[in-house]
Amino acid sequence: MAMDQELVKAVTTDNNFRVLLLNGQSVVETARLSHHLTKTTTTVLGRGLLATLLLASSVLKGTEGLTVRLNGQGPVGGMLIDADAHGTVKGYLQHGQVELPLLANGDVDVASAVGTDGFLEVLKTQGNLDPYTSTVPLVTGQIGSDFAYYLAKSEQINSAVGVSVVLDEHGQVKTAGGYLIQTLPDADNTAIAALEERLPTLPSIATMLTTATDPVKLAAMLLPDEPVKVLSQEQVAFACDCSKAQFAQSLAGLSSSELRQLITEDHGAEVVCHFCGARYQFSATELQQILAEKGKL
Repeated sequence: MAMDQELVKAVTTDNNFRVLLLNGQSVVETARLSHHLTKTTTTVLGRGLLATLLLASSVLKGTEGLTVRLNGQGPVGGMLIDADAHGTVKGYLQHGQVELPLLANGDVDVASAVGTDGFLEVLKTQGNLDPYTSTVPLVTGQIGSDFAYYLAKSEQINSAVGVSVVLDEHGQVKTAGGYLIQTLPDADNTAIAALEERLPTLPSIATMLTTATDPVKLAAMLLPDEPVKVLSQEQVAFACDCSKAQFAQSLAGLSSSELRQLITEDHGAEVVCHFCGARYQFSATELQQILAEKGKL
């Protein structure tokens, strides 16, 4: 299993904490290339993708899925991300070409890019049940702490969420990862207090991944006094299920006059998937076929 695209679920052996550890370098790099992102937007969307993968893995099962909408009214605009229970994620930013000056310490100014005057919304699809939607206000715009706030308010689970993306001098993703630590029902208060004191003193998860690429080893760095038992390890991926056939159905939803205009004036159409940037070309002949099928309905 490639360590740059791995998610590990574990529990501490004393049953104090549930731990999810994620190395998502390939996920974020694929998103960067798919959307031609800047350093700023690679970091912003990357954090969103990582946090959504952690959230999905913690609350979904089977065929369930979730959609995350995040908008803090910052210059990158809104973020839309889909994930399933099996480590697959896709998403995009409204303004993927935004680039902001770096902070004095050289970090990307995520909070300014995202903004804080907005919301985080999670919609969960649960098979034949009605979708469940919950919305919380953004608290920092740093994304990780915003997801932790969502879990505390909407899922009633006390959690620590850390997500981080480190780029090289060329803007490529060097490391990217995250963790989600949740207290179990009978967790010891002393252990909780010790964890709360330790987490703010640690380097970013992406920085730790430069020395410990195995997520299991990260557990020892995050929880040195809490041995962990690994429950599962799975691959994660940035992947889209779009297809030309799906977009043909979307084009069939246009009016006949709109389709004729595309045929006579544009001599075809190009459709772009927002989630992955894939481009699908439809010739005038293909549009004629879609128009003819509409006439049979």
